[in-house]
Amino acid sequence: MPSTTLDPLLQPFQLKHLTLRNRVVSTSHEPAFGEEGMPKDRYRAYHLEKARGGVGLTMIGGSAVVSPDSPPAFGNLLLYRDEIVPWLRRLADDVHEAGAAVMCQVTHLGRRTSNFTGDWLPVVSASPLREPAHRSFPKAAEAWDLDRIVADYAAAALRCQEGGLDGIELMAYGHFLDSFLSPATNHRDDEWGGSLANRMAFPRRVIRAVREAVGPDFVVGIRMSLDEAHPGGLPGLTFDETLTAAEQYAADGIDFISAIHGSIESDASLAKAIPSIGTPLGPFLDFTGEIKRRLSIPVMHSARIADVATARHALREGLLDLVGMTRAQIADPHLVAKVKAGQEDRIRPCVGASYCLDAIYDSGDTKCIHNPAAGRELHVPHIISPTIGRRRKAVVVGGGPGGLEAARVLGERGHDVVLFEASDQPGGQIRLAASNPRRGDLIQIVDWRLAECKHLGVDLRLGTYAEADDVLAEHPDLVIVATGGTPNRSFLTKGEGLVFDTWDVMTGSLRRPRGEILVYDDHGGYPAMDAVEVLTTSGAWIEYVTPERTLAPDVGSMNSPAYLRAFTAHDVITTLAQRLRSVRRTGDGRLAATLYSEYTEAETERIVDHVIVEHGTLPMDELYFELLPESTNLGEVDQRALLAHEEQSVVRNEAGRYQLFRIGDAVAARNIHAAIYDALRLCLPV
Repeated sequence: MPSTTLDPLLQPFQLKHLTLRNRVVSTSHEPAFGEEGMPKDRYRAYHLEKARGGVGLTMIGGSAVVSPDSPPAFGNLLLYRDEIVPWLRRLADDVHEAGAAVMCQVTHLGRRTSNFTGDWLPVVSASPLREPAHRSFPKAAEAWDLDRIVADYAAAALRCQEGGLDGIELMAYGHFLDSFLSPATNHRDDEWGGSLANRMAFPRRVIRAVREAVGPDFVVGIRMSLDEAHPGGLPGLTFDETLTAAEQYAADGIDFISAIHGSIESDASLAKAIPSIGTPLGPFLDFTGEIKRRLSIPVMHSARIADVATARHALREGLLDLVGMTRAQIADPHLVAKVKAGQEDRIRPCVGASYCLDAIYDSGDTKCIHNPAAGRELHVPHIISPTIGRRRKAVVVGGGPGGLEAARVLGERGHDVVLFEASDQPGGQIRLAASNPRRGDLIQIVDWRLAECKHLGVDLRLGTYAEADDVLAEHPDLVIVATGGTPNRSFLTKGEGLVFDTWDVMTGSLRRPRGEILVYDDHGGYPAMDAVEVLTTSGAWIEYVTPERTLAPDVGSMNSPAYLRAFTAHDVITTLAQRLRSVRRTGDGRLAATLYSEYTEAETERIVDHVIVEHGTLPMDELYFELLPESTNLGEVDQRALLAHEEQSVVRNEAGRYQLFRIGDAVAARNIHAAIYDALRLCLPV
């Protein structure tokens, strides 16, 4: 471990008049934790945790909007309202007291929002070109639109300054400002279009107005794409053009650049610009290094800099001045503090799952796939304190994500914990998902918990199939059943024994199948998509069938592009709105799959060589029900206490010997985050 005096991550940095205590930044992003467009208590607690965790600069308000005709698309803060100022002030005061600086990203979303939300005002952009991702058809901004939007930017910047923030960052990356700069979105033939000088004239006007409003000392940066990298030779910003613009912006009053590579108008382009699991770490660092060599102002960058080693490399090689570790600090907001304390091995890793982004659209706000305390700081601690009560004997059965989390939390609390896992390798369904080579980093969710359990002295009994007598022999006070589930084929009216499931694919039980394969997905999440991606390497003909009206609706925009790439590259046939009813063996030994359409109310048949199904799991709950009669609570969960993070105290059987609970898929088929959150909030008060 390097000395803190030599570690480049921990070196202070001078940004204009502002001294940052280190080089690590949580860059601007919108977790959608605001209330009525204001950064209230939940929002403040989320950023305060990062400040307490040692970050040098935390940036709030990803895409905080300056005008009513820029309605929130993903929980954005409303900088055009005066009532935001005291909320900003309270957040800034708390973050400053914890030793970090704080800035806000400021923007007009332009076309990157919806016509059908907020005040239902027309969406505006440089030209009337639709953004595929948010599907709005904008009008071309008129002169009066430009006048008021310039004034709105200046007023919003002033509110940030009055709110005690250390600076702001203008957003010119898929939003209104760069809709003028980029030839891909600026088709105007007036003084705001055509030449580069004309295209950058409006962003420059905004920059000068903001600088005049806040004065010379307030920090003003800009986040912008330095190469839009449009595919297929489509027109877009080139590196030389954007460098010219960046140099001019600096002359107009910009103090730093947050450098972006790529564009965000579609799912495919967004997934490239914000790389997810299965992509290289720090893919744009050399690109950023060239920007730093060419510009005279500080350069910040954040794109899959997920680990400390990559961040150190970027700083030591002079590829940037400030390193954005945003998703990494959603996974572990105490990342910097752990580096400083020499505990890098205990940093909860960002696995690149991008659940943090996809969850905003899926369930309304940011969630880390394996840190359920992120965004719940008002109620759930990131650092678990030891119990001040009686040390208890706890038995956890099952070493999937829920079971490992339960053992970890109980170990942190200081209890005597035994974990039984039937397999020699813990991980449960995460291990299945990670067997897709592209998603192998998911196994870090398991590895981190396994290492933490060992650090905490949990008695890990791997390769041990626990029966009731094994559990009772430990004389437990508390038993948590986290045995997961098994694939559900029971939905078929006939032929359940003729089909494979996605587990067979991911475990290799179905080895390199040939011929024609029908994959039926009545889950809508990752399992069937992983199975198809793995099967494409077999060379078989594949048809993906789902009763949904769209492909895998529970796989978000950050993760779907990689699957769609595999589907397209291997000519996978996609069939929507068809439900698999039954499977039978044909006379020649093949399989006949009967599909039913609810829309035509008719059946059709597919003759294939293999049928693979995904319909979630059914709980493996035999042990739970075997242990139930001798439990004090008879398995009951006091949901009021659970939601209040209070200890469970239900007694329904006075003669009972232990409390008994089940979590994760041992209850019902859900996802990784749900299993881990089940374990955390159940065990935290124990």
